[in-house]
Amino acid sequence: MSLRIYNTLSRELETFSPLRPGQVRMYVCGMTVYDFCHMVHARSMIAFDVVQRWLKASGLRVDYVRNITDIDDKIIRRAVENGESIRALTDRMIDALHQDADALGVERPTHEPRATDYVPQMLSMIGTLEQKGLAYRAANGDVNYAVRRFPGYGKLSGKSLDELHAGERVAVSEGKGDPLDPVLWKHAKPDEPDEVKWASDFGAGRPGWHIECSAMACELLGETLDIHGGGADLQFPHHENEIAQSEGATGRPLANCWMHNGFINIDDEKMSKSLGNFFLIRDVLKKYDAETIRFFVVRAHYRSPLNYSDVHLDDARASLKRLYTALHLVAPQGEGVLDWGASPYAARFKAAMDEDFATPEAVAVLFELAGEVNRTRSAALAGLLRALGGCLGLLQGDPAAFLQAGATLEEVSIQASIEARAAAKARRDFVEADRIRAELLRQGIVLKDAPSGTTWAAAQ
Repeated sequence: MSLRIYNTLSRELETFSPLRPGQVRMYVCGMTVYDFCHMVHARSMIAFDVVQRWLKASGLRVDYVRNITDIDDKIIRRAVENGESIRALTDRMIDALHQDADALGVERPTHEPRATDYVPQMLSMIGTLEQKGLAYRAANGDVNYAVRRFPGYGKLSGKSLDELHAGERVAVSEGKGDPLDPVLWKHAKPDEPDEVKWASDFGAGRPGWHIECSAMACELLGETLDIHGGGADLQFPHHENEIAQSEGATGRPLANCWMHNGFINIDDEKMSKSLGNFFLIRDVLKKYDAETIRFFVVRAHYRSPLNYSDVHLDDARASLKRLYTALHLVAPQGEGVLDWGASPYAARFKAAMDEDFATPEAVAVLFELAGEVNRTRSAALAGLLRALGGCLGLLQGDPAAFLQAGATLEEVSIQASIEARAAAKARRDFVEADRIRAELLRQGIVLKDAPSGTTWAAAQ
């Protein structure tokens, strides 16, 4: 089965075929580094980390770019508030970003460009847009993009300019021909630090946000990408503007496939800084281990909303313990190159991941495999479990250390017996299931079956 990916642009599942055989060029919009990363960032980082891991597991070479926005209005304000330079603030926040991402098992991208290192490329693209009549100089000194001169504007969001204007709450600023026109070059303001002012043919100033990604993607990966990704909140206006700028400048499609991960919600409301209902990654890590957080994200499909709560994280921890229990009881062997046709578990895992990175179904395969490991005590199956988990960035730690962090070895043994009993019931071997229940009862452990699963307690 070939890999299929849901393309936000076409709104369809499409068979993925890289432009260059064997090589994938993927650009994902990264963070604006004025503060610590929060769980919305964690979801995007983990989602696209899984994507690039699976592409590599599928035998493809991945050139993965995740940019850093290190010049922005928020950055300038925060640096002024802190009484520090822009560079000091952004260096500190980039270090913190790396700490959080590394903790969550997110592999470093191939390239992690800082916007301030690509200002010449941005100015070149702006110049091209002006020559083509797609950019204009405003009376206030800014250079803006004229969205009405780009015929395809709105194709990613699926809305016409009139529909986009219906929700527009921003008044036309001085010199803007249309409130949707993004700023390509912001003229320097007297009260801004000199370190955010670049000389140019348009006058001293700094780049707008949207042009940064257009220029960096083109410079590092070429005019047309295989995959362009980011959070669903970036679909409009950021990605819409990227398309207008890049395609307006090059005349070529910016990306063959557009991917967007879903929101994280709290009480069915989107988590965001503007609403004040966000959680910093480093704060969540004080209460939950990093792999539990990663598993919490991975077991949901990347395009689906993800509800954040301690209850869901607790459940993720308990579920992850079930997988590590199998690896603790049976030492894995044969964790080499995966042979997708050698095992029905591997084949079903691959089928799930090849269908738009369907991690919920892939995780379900891991649990079935763990149950079989508990039943058969097969070291080869344990090795397969660890190897498949590695495709998701999971199950690579020391099982004993993970389990001992939250449970005694006696509890681990009991849980393994429960998993073995569940596997026996699944294959309708009720004699074995009754034997395991009886053995636990002799040890003073009473099982209680419920629709939500089996729990245990010490006999009174």
